[in-house]
Amino acid sequence: MKKKPITIQIASGLEARPVALLVQVASQFESDIYVESGEKKVNAKSIMGMMTLGLIEGENITVTANGGDEEYALEKIEEFLSGR
Repeated sequence: MKKKPITIQIASGLEARPVALLVQVASQFESDIYVESGEKKVNAKSIMGMMTLGLIEGENITVTANGGDEEYALEKIEEFLSGR
C-alpha cells in the first residue's frame, strides 16, 4: 500500500466534470484507490463518493492505492490533480 499527499491544482476544484474525469482515471487501475480529506475517506472509483468531498483548488488530500499497479496509479492521479 502506498500513500501520497497531493494538493489539488485544478482551477475549478473537483466539480462534477473533473470528478467524473478523476473517476475515469482511477478506474483504469486494478488497485484499490481511496481519497482522504479531513475525516472522510472515499473510493476514488465512486463518482458519488468523490462528489461528497466537495474538494476545491489548493486543498490538500491523501491518495492511497493498494494493488499491483499502485505506484503507477498514484502517479497518474497526481498528474491529473496537478492539472498536468
